[in-house]
Amino acid sequence: MSSWRTTRSVHRSPTTSRERASPQNWSFLWREVITALRADFRCIALDYPGFGLSTAAPGYCYLPEEHARVVTAFLDELHLTGVTLVGQDWGGMIGLAAAQRRPGVVQRLVLANTWAWPVNGIPHFEAFSRIIGSTPARFLIERFNLLVNTFIPTGHRRRRPTAAEMEHYRRALETPERRGASAVLPRRVLGSRAFFAEVEAGLPALAQLPALIVWGDADIAFRPRERARLEATFPEHTTVIVEGAGTYVESDAPAEFVAALRDWAPLRTGSAQF
Repeated sequence: MSSWRTTRSVHRSPTTSRERASPQNWSFLWREVITALRADFRCIALDYPGFGLSTAAPGYCYLPEEHARVVTAFLDELHLTGVTLVGQDWGGMIGLAAAQRRPGVVQRLVLANTWAWPVNGIPHFEAFSRIIGSTPARFLIERFNLLVNTFIPTGHRRRRPTAAEMEHYRRALETPERRGASAVLPRRVLGSRAFFAEVEAGLPALAQLPALIVWGDADIAFRPRERARLEATFPEHTTVIVEGAGTYVESDAPAEFVAALRDWAPLRTGSAQF
């Protein structure tokens, strides 16, 4: 989850000071977008505890419910207001939960290849969670870095991540212990149903917010039906389809992502600032 606040300021990319782990929820994915925007907008990219280069406090379980509490506390700690919240994949669900818990703090939404409701009983998501969240898959994730070696390449469809990029992702998860957090979320796709239902129930309170939906249409995780449901949830939306882009559209097609934000932001704020 990342947020663009309505203030002109320098770029900050904090990592929470809390077992290091997954690249899928690491602000490294946003590096090119932030680099392109930081001269004009204050950009704050948050790593969840245990993800990217952050560490987690003892007893932290890496559940999306916990991440939502951390993001909410992060908003409070920085006294953020007028936030344009940007969320992709898990960041959409978790960011929306934080927005619901702090009414009025978030004024605009940018959602990319994400969802915000329970998916139990939907074969597409059931298969993913049961297979990738299984004990054998957890072994492969922790011992052979399955998620980095598989998800990063398949999440980029417009371009192939360079050897240097892949090395950077792998070095953040050099040991099986540091891969533990990334093994948790797949099974929580089904296991956190109550949390997802809570987020879904809170969506009407956010429905009036202007929303930009940036969607990689070659994503194998989130399909047109998920995008259509987001569009129905947020009537004041603008949708930008990034043709051929995968799950990590912000990294797969950063120029298009930046262009979509720049084109949309002045219409929402009356200026060229987030």
